[in-house]
Amino acid sequence: MLKNILAITGKPGLYKLLSRGTNMLIVESLIDGKRMPTYARDKVVSLAEVSMYTTGDDVSLSEVLNAAGKKYAFKAIELDAKKADNDELRGFFAEILPNFDRDRVYPSDIRKFVAWYNLLIKAGFTDFTIVEDEEGKEAVAAKEEKKADKQVNVKANVKTTKSAASSVKTGVGTKRG
Repeated sequence: MLKNILAITGKPGLYKLLSRGTNMLIVESLIDGKRMPTYARDKVVSLAEVSMYTTGDDVSLSEVLNAAGKKYAFKAIELDAKKADNDELRGFFAEILPNFDRDRVYPSDIRKFVAWYNLLIKAGFTDFTIVEDEEGKEAVAAKEEKKADKQVNVKANVKTTKSAASSVKTGVGTKRG
């Protein structure tokens, strides 16, 4: 589910991926439902690629969202993140992810997390798992295999061209007159 939810730098809220085009994506705002294109120049990040710093290994955003969902029964978080001070935010986040890295997770990150969580809940999302679809895996594998075949063909053509070029070189300059 989170693979199709996007954050776009410079634009508020989250967006659902609807379609892909040449050098652009068609997205729909989770805030107001408006559709718009986003282009290659825009920095777009899928929520499936976001992770949170911890004192151990980083934790995916989906795990943190699920932990918050379980704690708050998949209802909106009542904390007013804009008015809360830094200590309140860190205390709140420690309840959800106790081992988060307090040096690298800033209060602004926690505010963004609360805003994203509430926006997803309001839009009706309660399943925050990242599921790899089998068709996607098969398509990637087929694409890699095709790419490998092309590389083999290119290498064979290069060898053929080199041998043809060497035979041309041996024939050049042997003109007797």
